[in-house]
Amino acid sequence: MTLKKTLLFPSYLPAIASFAAMVQHEVVWEVSGNYQKQSLRNRAYITNDRGKHTLTIPVQGKGELTPRRSYDQIPIDNSQPWQRTHWRTLQTAYRTSPFFEYYEQDLEPLFTGSHDFLLAYNLAVIKTICECLQIPFSENYTTVFEKEPQNTNDHRYLINPKTPKDFDSPEYQQVFGDRHGFIPNLSILDLLFNEGPNALVVLKNTLI
Repeated sequence: MTLKKTLLFPSYLPAIASFAAMVQHEVVWEVSGNYQKQSLRNRAYITNDRGKHTLTIPVQGKGELTPRRSYDQIPIDNSQPWQRTHWRTLQTAYRTSPFFEYYEQDLEPLFTGSHDFLLAYNLAVIKTICECLQIPFSENYTTVFEKEPQNTNDHRYLINPKTPKDFDSPEYQQVFGDRHGFIPNLSILDLLFNEGPNALVVLKNTLI
């Protein structure tokens, strides 16, 4: 079966909807668009003992010029210990989940070392998670930005943090589900830590 191509913005620790699109389509990474604030380019959502929680990568150049810079030109602000904070937060939130320890060694290197630019870092994150899921990582990238692309699915809207209205999020057992109920479309890590290898089955059966 030939998968139909789909455009997708690389995001930080992508949401389940984005990974469902990756599994069900042949992805072309949109790397030609401008950076936009308040998107999933530099943030992800998980759940902890207090409910839905945001992980945000700080970026340099905040202000009026930032939205007009291309995505690949956005530098990460490493003056803040965001990597250490994010990893400790993930450890605290998911250390009791069924599969956290199974993937811990694969994911921890993403939160160490030096990462200078947001787009390159997000692609490295996605590639590592693809390896955890044992799915191929797409090496297809755009060269120009098309507002209305032809002959391809346009899933670039998934970079918006609001859950798509037509996205039917699959329910699965979450660590703090007994406290907060099921929270849909969190980072793929939430599904991975809770479902392990079965996460791929969930993604394949997700309507997107």
